[in-house]
Amino acid sequence: MAEKQVLVNVQNLKKYFPVKKNFFGRSTQMLKAVDDVSFQIHKGETLGLVGESGCGKSTTGRSIVRLYDYTSGHVFYDGHDLADMKEKQLKPYRQRMQTIFQDPYSSLNPGMTVFELISEPMNIHGTYTEMQRREIIADLLEKVGLKKEHMSRYPHEFSGGQRQRISIARALSVQPEFVVCDEPISALDVSVQAQVVNMLQDLQAEFGLTYLFIAHDLSMVRYISNRIGVMYLGQIVELAASDELYEHPSHPYTQALLSSILVADPRSATERIVLQGDPPSPLADVGGCKFRTRCPHATERCALESPRLKEIAPGHQVACHLYD
Repeated sequence: MAEKQVLVNVQNLKKYFPVKKNFFGRSTQMLKAVDDVSFQIHKGETLGLVGESGCGKSTTGRSIVRLYDYTSGHVFYDGHDLADMKEKQLKPYRQRMQTIFQDPYSSLNPGMTVFELISEPMNIHGTYTEMQRREIIADLLEKVGLKKEHMSRYPHEFSGGQRQRISIARALSVQPEFVVCDEPISALDVSVQAQVVNMLQDLQAEFGLTYLFIAHDLSMVRYISNRIGVMYLGQIVELAASDELYEHPSHPYTQALLSSILVADPRSATERIVLQGDPPSPLADVGGCKFRTRCPHATERCALESPRLKEIAPGHQVACHLYD
């Protein structure tokens, strides 16, 4: 079997936010939102990214597409390093990389019509006439489950699910290859979530898209993702194929995370793992393993040495000293 082409290659990515500065304006305390993260996304696949709130999932996604300038590290897109590119150099890559945000209402300008909203990226990255834009937008609206008559309406005239469909159409208007789905279903009703996820899969098959799918809903992530990465306090602690991760979770944090999934039949539920203690502050300079303060298997080594991702099975990587 031919090896899959790597579209996005993230190497030692770090994104720190200054929270305190001294009299001279120099940063004295940093929030380590993303702390030395490395992974690859293959062309045509969906990589899921999960973890509790504040673990750095969204910051990772936004850093990859350079909505944030990262502190250090490299992001190679189709073999080209985005780290040191100026805005002019980034422009063609911004067309190839798009983002669907969590809250569609806050990401859509309330003073613009649907036609103007979807036209905006097309105006920036293309030379379409108004007639061509109307034809493309009408086709996109149909593909996301809306009608061409909706082009003249404003965001407040739609439901949350419809607004998210408009956001998806806007992201696809410039024919991207890679889309960061930043919790695109968390603000939607449960009845609408499955519709949006199925639509994303259909669009992926039709346009050959590659997704980074960030979400809290662990069941939905398993459904849509080919591989899944688990984040904890700015670091990836486990990375594996979707079924492999859910059937053989290896990191103690992943095991606790998956045990919290609600199931329809309580008799089929696995034993709930309740973590003790609180996660350390992301402002604290924690040495060793960041999960050790809540881990039932922590040893002295965990306080001294930070574990690195290591392969314990084909395609299954874990950052834990239990597997040394």
